[in-house]
Formats: sequence, C-alpha cells, structure tokens
Amino acid sequence: MLSKEMQDGLNNQINNEYFSSYTYLSMSAYCESLNMRGFASWLRHQSKEELEHALKLFDYVIDRDGKIVLKSIEQPQAKYNSLLKMFQQVLEHEREVTSMINKLYEQAVNEGDHATAVELQWFIKEQVEEEKSARDMVDNLKLAGDNSSALLILDREMADNSSPTPG
Repeated sequence: MLSKEMQDGLNNQINNEYFSSYTYLSMSAYCESLNMRGFASWLRHQSKEELEHALKLFDYVIDRDGKIVLKSIEQPQAKYNSLLKMFQQVLEHEREVTSMINKLYEQAVNEGDHATAVELQWFIKEQVEEEKSARDMVDNLKLAGDNSSALLILDREMADNSSPTPG
C-alpha cells in the first residue's frame, strides 16, 4: 500500500506528465504553423509518449490500491521566438521532470517503498533518453543557425525520427 505522501507525489507526477504532453502538443502546433512538419510530427510523438508515462503511473497507483486524484492541466505556451529557443525550453523542461522523478525516487527509498522505487527506475532511465534527445536537438539547431537549407534537412530528419520506438 502506498503512503499518503507517496500517493500524492505520484498523483502530482501524473499531472506533470499530462502537462508535458499538452506542452509538446502545443509545440507541435507551433511547428505546423511554420510548415515544419517533421518537427511537428516528432513533438506530437513526444506528446503521445508523455501520455503513456501518465497512464503508466496511473495504472501503478491503482495496482497499489491507491486513489487517483486528477487535477487541472495548466495551459501551455503557444508561441515561441524560434525553434532553437523552443527546444531549449524542451531541454529545460525535461531536466525539471528528471528532478521531479528523482525526488519521488528518493521519497520511495526513504519510506522503504521498494516497489515504487523499482517502478520509478524505469522513469529515471527514460529521462536520460529524453534529456539526450532534447540536448541533441538543441545542438543541431545551434549548428544549423539561420541556414534555411540546414533547417529543412533537420525537419526531414525529425519526420523520419518521429516513428514510435519501443519503451
């Protein structure tokens, strides 16, 4: 059985995962408005992944006989100054999520809640991948600069990389 504190923390993380999904969907719409459909497709895929993360936690809380408390999802930003700045926000957001997951893991360890600690290890590993992916995008966009040909090539690559991957 989950402690009240752990249950509350997991419910908050479910909300954070839904917000992440909503944020990436908003970013996808922004990219669509720029006719950068590869970036839009990649971000839409990221949005779906975040929904899967929320549902993974949702199911875990239920499996542990916990109570789900869904909260309002904050409205995400809709406009960005550039693709680079938007992906810098993606990287910062993923770092924040990593911090949240790490705190939940520490809480689980401190409570001796081994089952939750094991469950959160999957999320910790996933965050390493998420941060790397965002960091790679920031680096590529910095290299591309204002070169429209380079941006179009990156956009095409993003379309190729937006197909679902196992995990």
